[in-house]
Amino acid sequence: MDDRRTVKVSKYLSRHLRHQPARIGLTLDPQGWVAIDALIAAAALHGMPLTRAELVHVVAENDKQRFTIDGDRIRANQGHTVRVDLDLAPATPPAYLYHGTVARNLDAIRADGLRPMARHHVHLSPDRETATRVGARRGRPVVLTVDAGAMHRDGHVFLVSANGVWLTDAVPAAYLRLRG
Repeated sequence: MDDRRTVKVSKYLSRHLRHQPARIGLTLDPQGWVAIDALIAAAALHGMPLTRAELVHVVAENDKQRFTIDGDRIRANQGHTVRVDLDLAPATPPAYLYHGTVARNLDAIRADGLRPMARHHVHLSPDRETATRVGARRGRPVVLTVDAGAMHRDGHVFLVSANGVWLTDAVPAAYLRLRG
């Protein structure tokens, strides 16, 4: 499978497993899973023929490890705008986590902290390098350091997805430090 096809399939999966399953007639179960056969059939009916081998390839090769296959099911690991319960247990975060953004968002972040926006959680990276890549998707990256240890001590709940993305409901501005 060439790189262009891999990216195309990955974007298709993100759109339909995270944001718009109903657009192609899919119904995710409460934890976000869908039968692979149902996904393949729905995609074919909507002009995007997929094979199981392509799905397995995208799941294995996706640099962000956005998806998981479990037997005959597939789901996105996080980032949903549709309601799902990923059944993640609360976890103790490292002392610091990181969030990549761009300068145009800083005034709002300073005022309101980090909010999930259309998603269910704020996404945090375990290292500066990952946060830099995340921020770079929208322009010149700015990396914020999150005092996750202090947040946790103060009662904020953290989850960690299967691909190592840390999730929390919000990050108040008091726990943020700018790192360029």
